Amino acid sequence: MTENTPQRRSGRQLPTAEQLRIWRDFIETADALRSQLSSRLQTESALSPGDYAVLLALSEAEGSGMRSSELAAGIGWQRSRLSHHLGRMERRGLIRREECAADNRGAEVVLTPTGAEAFRGATYPHLRAIRELFVDALTPDQLAAAGEVAVALRAHLGPSGKV
Repeated sequence: MTENTPQRRSGRQLPTAEQLRIWRDFIETADALRSQLSSRLQTESALSPGDYAVLLALSEAEGSGMRSSELAAGIGWQRSRLSHHLGRMERRGLIRREECAADNRGAEVVLTPTGAEAFRGATYPHLRAIRELFVDALTPDQLAAAGEVAVALRAHLGPSGKV
């Protein structure tokens, strides 16, 4: 077998060496991009990427608040992870948790004025970093192709993120 000839196991074809090289390039580049964006966000705003994701979701929600279960689903986190993170954000005054008026089974997570201010202060530098590190590195055709790749992968994974 040559290095680009796929092997078969259990009736499934394994990736070729070239496909694995592309996969590694994709993953390693995405990790490096995420790391640089995270570092700049933390340095320029003292917010973690998790903080920013929560604040973004709350800032877009009607009334700047939402049930914690909806928030977890919206940002793709497990509820236990979100609960721990919200505790840290609450101690910093970025959000507050209130009993849900509609039913007492869950909490409503609400953006505080301090959280709104932190989010506004982080947004421009974060968007600038996205432009510098991602958008400016690609031609318009490459950017469109990246969007098509993202849509195809998301469609393949389905709403649950699993094939």
